Amino acid sequence: MYRSLMGAAMAALMTLSGAAMAQDAYPNRPVRLIVPQSAGSGGDVVARMLGDKLSQELGQSVVVDNRAGANGIIGTSFVAKQPADGYTLLLTGVSQVSFNQHLYKSLPYDPQKDFTFIAPVVDTPFVLVTSKASGITSMAQFIEKAKAKPGGLTFGSAGVGNSTHLAMEMLADKAGIKLTHAAYKGSGPALTGVIAGEVDAMVSVVGSALPQITGGNVVPVAIVGQKRAKELPNVPTVKEAGLDVPVMPGWYALLGPANMDAKVVARLNASVQAFLSDPQVKSKLASLYLEPLAGSAEAIKQRAVTDAKVCGEFIKRRGIQNS
Repeated sequence: MYRSLMGAAMAALMTLSGAAMAQDAYPNRPVRLIVPQSAGSGGDVVARMLGDKLSQELGQSVVVDNRAGANGIIGTSFVAKQPADGYTLLLTGVSQVSFNQHLYKSLPYDPQKDFTFIAPVVDTPFVLVTSKASGITSMAQFIEKAKAKPGGLTFGSAGVGNSTHLAMEMLADKAGIKLTHAAYKGSGPALTGVIAGEVDAMVSVVGSALPQITGGNVVPVAIVGQKRAKELPNVPTVKEAGLDVPVMPGWYALLGPANMDAKVVARLNASVQAFLSDPQVKSKLASLYLEPLAGSAEAIKQRAVTDAKVCGEFIKRRGIQNS
């Protein structure tokens, strides 16, 4: 009996020791970085930049794996089911961890319970643009025209519940106007719809809209953020234009499955901070109109909770639902 107990104790110690050594040796094989968006999307571009830096920092290859679909649910739920060993990571946006639980009656993951938050990565400002055909060049004109014919003005978005949709709904709610929504399959097609005059307006990320603004294809009306965009110094913020609306978050963060080892999380967070402080990375992000978002794992987790509360209350009040 004594020998059996001693044998079991030794086996347990060896198991714990082996687990500790495995974590200390992390990583000892390639890492997968899941992106719940299609290749070429904003999240994909950031993921590939981050993956290159993580490969250097970790001494292992980092393979970007695109698993797009269902407003990011496919890729996000896949990561939730993976082992919490640090070899499957997720670069995801605010929609997947702060909005989706309020938009879908049945979501195959719990944003707070099924993931380990590792690090914030980047944030992006938004801008309200209008079609040249609409003749709208200011927020005052936008509101005036919408009030003159409720539901007459149309706006495009990347889909129901997407940041580009919720931001416009918040603007309309605060202004007391009614707009007609046209959901496109992505931000690119929605912006193309504005250029073609299929819809009158949309809220777009600055990085996507700026080439069309400078090319004279769409008209910038207001920055949907706390401060003016340095690339568009003459375009006022929505607040400066008279509407005090919550700032629509546009951040991306690095997550992993729930219950990851704290040492692995710390190492990955440090690698992300190295990525964000690299001068070449800073320059590249600036060219994409993305803002570095350095910070701790706890900070981005709390931000996800706050954004979920603010936007969740709005989604519930407006009765916005996705299938």
